[in-house]
Amino acid sequence: MYYKFSGFTQKLTGAAPTTAYSPQGLKPGVPAESPTMIFATPTKMVSESGTVIEYLGANKVPDLQRLFQKSDGTPVHLKGGYADKLLYRTTMALTVGGVLYCLMALYMAAQPKKN
Repeated sequence: MYYKFSGFTQKLTGAAPTTAYSPQGLKPGVPAESPTMIFATPTKMVSESGTVIEYLGANKVPDLQRLFQKSDGTPVHLKGGYADKLLYRTTMALTVGGVLYCLMALYMAAQPKKN
């Protein structure tokens, strides 16, 4: 026997299998069309005439390779310019400040309390 929740009596009542599997008027939803796949988009676009149009973005990889592989003695994490230098110096300052704060907290914790 199948049961469904009755909205009128607020109790379980007997029901046919089809109404028990789709209660309160909800019907199984079948999408009208299947959703498009996320990674199915091509990297090259095809025009109406059938010719292939190259991807609209410029390839920046060779320029970045030349920039980062240049042997000028600069570390690779600083070759990005001013923003990289600012991030590096901020990180170093926060690290040194954190170490000093930890050492100060350890020193204060090691001192006996004076009564």
